[in-house]
Amino acid sequence: MPNDPTSLAERGDAHERAGLYDRAAEDYSRLIALDPANAKAWNNRCWDRALLGRLEQALADCNEALRLAPDDPGSLDSRAFTYLKLGRFAQAIADYDAALARNPREPGSLYGRGIARLRSNNNPEGGRADLAAAKSIDPDVAAEFARYGFSE
Repeated sequence: MPNDPTSLAERGDAHERAGLYDRAAEDYSRLIALDPANAKAWNNRCWDRALLGRLEQALADCNEALRLAPDDPGSLDSRAFTYLKLGRFAQAIADYDAALARNPREPGSLYGRGIARLRSNNNPEGGRADLAAAKSIDPDVAAEFARYGFSE
């Protein structure tokens, strides 16, 4: 069922879990063409494009996801991650702060904010505290971020 939104979303999710980010992004693109108001599809494509290094495209997708769902912590986290990859640390910290205000125990947001704080030298003590808090919630978060090119 190549034009079924549910099937496209599920296949995109499966491709993403398998690390096939280009194929996941293609599925989300098809889903967006069918349902342009689907904020989750925009966010998912943002994330996959960020992982692929297509950072300006990712940022545009995140912005659209947030236009459709302004308070979504997942989209805020994805945009923060994109800013982190772009080296725009102040913007990454601001978006991680907003995501954490909505979901304070999200290890990826805590870890990402910690990395942004350390890399920008903006509150390094707070950055180290964020990293420790993230690892106490999810001991695997450091390894995940290492796969994305970020380490302490």
